[in-house]
Amino acid sequence: MTSQAPLTYDQAGVNYDLIDPLKITAQRAAAATASHLAGHGFSEVKASRGESAYVVDVGPFYIASIVECLGTKTLVADEMAKLTGKSFFAGIAQDTIAMAVNDLITVGATPLVVQAYWAAGGSDWFGDAQRAQALVAGWKAACDTCQVAWGGGETPALAGIVEDGRIDLAASCTGLINPKERLSVGDKLGAGDAIVLLASSGIHANGLSLARKLAERLPNGYLTEIEPGVTYGEALLAPTALYSPVTEALWKAGIAPHYCANITGHGWRKLLRHPSALTYRIHTVPPKTAVLEFIQKQAGQDDREAYSTLNMGAGFAIFVKAEDAERTAQVAREAGIQAWVAGTVEAGEKQLLIEPLNIRFSEDDLALR
Repeated sequence: MTSQAPLTYDQAGVNYDLIDPLKITAQRAAAATASHLAGHGFSEVKASRGESAYVVDVGPFYIASIVECLGTKTLVADEMAKLTGKSFFAGIAQDTIAMAVNDLITVGATPLVVQAYWAAGGSDWFGDAQRAQALVAGWKAACDTCQVAWGGGETPALAGIVEDGRIDLAASCTGLINPKERLSVGDKLGAGDAIVLLASSGIHANGLSLARKLAERLPNGYLTEIEPGVTYGEALLAPTALYSPVTEALWKAGIAPHYCANITGHGWRKLLRHPSALTYRIHTVPPKTAVLEFIQKQAGQDDREAYSTLNMGAGFAIFVKAEDAERTAQVAREAGIQAWVAGTVEAGEKQLLIEPLNIRFSEDDLALR
């Protein structure tokens, strides 16, 4: 099954070289609006511009906010429902919330409120009781795990914009950074820090365009068995890990991360997100989840391509003082997430060195912060 030409993310229809310039233009325009906050007596935290969540200083504490779209993972759930008769939308709900919450916590915020955006191709989508109720139940369960309030949402029927029978899911999240010492935008990041990686639960919600394209190559499509009793489609639909219980537990344990990165689009290149000229040296690579190992093999990707696109077993990175590294990993494990003290931060050129795999990513490999 691996004799075909390698399959890249670009070939799956996602080209960050085209997307990223628009993001950069939008960021510049957005930055020009920050002055409006002064009229309300507030100010932005400039270092949060370009980070995973935006932070506003409101005096006694900071407010952080984020909005994220799930992407195309719903298409896999739809196809698997046709093939198996099962609904996977409880997990899809968790994926959507994870996209927002896992970004919000990178800046040190405690998630408080989640809002839902469920845009269907027509009203009929909501008439499927099994699917709709699974979405509701999964959304509430993920909110309970993250200890956030579900404030409300929007459920438009967008015939002509969203394809009939499909749904586009997104979530916004607002949180507090209180006390202010919890703010984590990289100002404390520096040489000597340790890198702790938290395990992913699978593909999460990034790289699904590639995964769906690969399904077309497989003899049994989504029903291809990747390990005993587990199909490709089922493995793809494993819900995204929720990392806020870990970051909350770290604060209670007296550990304040110097920086965090949610490993999503751009794969491990996200470890280069901070603008400082630092070298990130990885000496321990977490094991790949079965579905990611399967994707890499069947798509014919070398390690550099795979780690530049997918999370490859590590969904979140926490940068802490070296003396806090082992305790950080222990706290994560106690919260139910496997973790590894995986590397160190050094002074020097801005680059990521994944030494066991002989991979180097430089600043040129990540055009967008």
